[in-house]
Amino acid sequence: MGVLTGTLLNAATVLIGGVVGTVVGDRLPERLRENVVRGVGLFVTAMGVKFAIDTSNLLFMLGAILLGGIVGSLVGVDARLNQLGDALQRRFARGGTSTVAEAFVTASIVFCVGPLTFLGSIQNGLAGDATLLSVKSVLDGFTAIALAATLGWGVLLTVPLILVYQGGLAVGASLFAGVLSDLQLREMSAVGGLLLMGVGLRLLAIRDVKVADFLPAIIVSPLVVAAFGRLLEALGK
Repeated sequence: MGVLTGTLLNAATVLIGGVVGTVVGDRLPERLRENVVRGVGLFVTAMGVKFAIDTSNLLFMLGAILLGGIVGSLVGVDARLNQLGDALQRRFARGGTSTVAEAFVTASIVFCVGPLTFLGSIQNGLAGDATLLSVKSVLDGFTAIALAATLGWGVLLTVPLILVYQGGLAVGASLFAGVLSDLQLREMSAVGGLLLMGVGLRLLAIRDVKVADFLPAIIVSPLVVAAFGRLLEALGK
């Protein structure tokens, strides 16, 4: 159970925050709700910058984001996520306009893309230490309030996703961390930070970055690091 402690805490804070945000959402002035989301957007952008600049080599990040973006576009990750959100909206919406799909997609990216998701799950899975996921839980709880107050109850649909996705990472952490080097984990974190910056731009309504299409970049990142290492070995450096 210790392996899933952080994930369960994270799911609980999102659930509570989502419920609170949904309940008080209509009672809050629209301008206040928008400012809360913009504030979260600024914070997410700053956090993304913090992790992104920790890359050991900008070429790693460039290669990962370009290759990952190509793969994501060909697979249509963003479109598929939106289709899933739309299907849920048709299933649960009861007349009128709804932002269920937008809430689900936005919250899924915010809660599941960040470096804390990977690093926290790995740390929790290997050592039973839920410190990083505890920090993430607090952040996600307040973010859930802001998103639910603005976009509605669709944020709550991310709770099962957190349990399955983040819990799966924690359970498989031993194998995951055993295969990857510290450098590869570092670059995955940096790429995750770059994607968080894209989420921040969306929340700030600056640019509608299709962040989901770049999700494969996180998986591609350790492959880029390994390929670069092989190239240096081949060159005798």
